[in-house]
Amino acid sequence: MRHARQRRYLMCPPTYFTVSYEINPWMHKDEPTDTARAVAQWENLRDTYLRLGHTVELIDPLPGLPDMVYTANGATVVDGIAYTAKFRFPERQPESPAFEAWLAADGFAIAQAEQVNEGEGDILFTERAILAGTGFRTDHAAHLELQETFGRPVVSLHLVDPRFYHLDTALAILTDDHLITYYPGAFSPGSRRILERLYPDAIIAEEADALHLGINCVSDGLHVIHSPWAVGLAEQLRARGFEPIAVDTSELLKGGGGAKCCTLELREAAWSAAAGPEDEEDVASPRSRWKTTTAPA
Repeated sequence: MRHARQRRYLMCPPTYFTVSYEINPWMHKDEPTDTARAVAQWENLRDTYLRLGHTVELIDPLPGLPDMVYTANGATVVDGIAYTAKFRFPERQPESPAFEAWLAADGFAIAQAEQVNEGEGDILFTERAILAGTGFRTDHAAHLELQETFGRPVVSLHLVDPRFYHLDTALAILTDDHLITYYPGAFSPGSRRILERLYPDAIIAEEADALHLGINCVSDGLHVIHSPWAVGLAEQLRARGFEPIAVDTSELLKGGGGAKCCTLELREAAWSAAAGPEDEEDVASPRSRWKTTTAPA
């Protein structure tokens, strides 16, 4: 039986969302964007988390930084340590100090990155290992820095399809201990063999779902927030005992992001999957030290 675990997320309203530059294949400056629609979709995503009992914290958006909505790229937060992002493209580099300042003010220990990395866009956490992508945005050297920062094993995965420029566009963590879903076509042959060896029970996503960034989903161990167009993935999730929840983020897709891109998990302390479901905190009982945003009626 699947169990949900309460999560704490950092999100940023897409107040200034637009596509004014092109740094990934999904972005087209000539294609109109609707900021009001992006805000409405983002609010629905936030409210979905709240209805599920999760905590949502907000960072203020800054003018001129339309991609701040993709908070997953802003850092990697594990065991109360925030490993800062060091963005590859100049257009996004001013975001990093803003995320660092917020995380420091919230009490996280800051680990300054020296190597280029784009946070949870390319760095995904499981208890077994941290999965780290490279090939387009994050330098391979950051993987060693990441391992030294958290003292956890890091598995490097090479991305080869520019449409899947971040790891979280091609792979998602479904349970904290070991279950993942991924699209094999996004990875090099060697990385596919690694994934097959480490995760033989993974859910293999089809290209049709991947092409809608359907794998850019968020799981709490039971509920999986995903693109409405990831129909095949939703069927596979349901068959494995998950509860898929479709949330439309199509306007935000114009910037190259989905639900996961908009969601940075804040992990304050080590959590062991070995504890078992009976020791997990119920999603309806937030820890008292967390600031909890109330879901609208």
